[in-house]
Amino acid sequence: MGKTIVVGSDHAGYPMKRFLMEKLTEAGCTVEDKGTYDEVSCNTQPYAQAVAEEIAAHGEKLGILVCGTGAAMCIMANKVKGVRAVIAHDLFTAQMIRTHNDANVLCLGQRIIANGMAWEIVRTWLSHEPLGGKYADRRKSIALYEEAHMN
Repeated sequence: MGKTIVVGSDHAGYPMKRFLMEKLTEAGCTVEDKGTYDEVSCNTQPYAQAVAEEIAAHGEKLGILVCGTGAAMCIMANKVKGVRAVIAHDLFTAQMIRTHNDANVLCLGQRIIANGMAWEIVRTWLSHEPLGGKYADRRKSIALYEEAHMN
């Protein structure tokens, strides 16, 4: 795969994050871990923010965030201008969020899906590229809105 993937989780997502880091490394990706580093109860915000800011600053990188459902991470990551974070819990969604929406952060739920399914979702997401045409036009309109309304 050869991509740089920035990962983060809260305590609930930590086991899945560790599993995915191992799989990503085995697949030839460079993995950057923004925490958390254990299963001690913590807030999602600092880890989602750290991953999202790295992705926004370095457009060639992609991010993966894991919490109990994926929702808290997704909400926080989307507060960062330039981030398109989406939850995926199935293969079809993983493909569509990459090809149609150019999702640059994938959010997963440790309490929703098993590690094996999470890895298949990640592989599907990473194996597709954003489509051009009308999909690129839609992404451009989102970027224009961000420029006008987000600091």
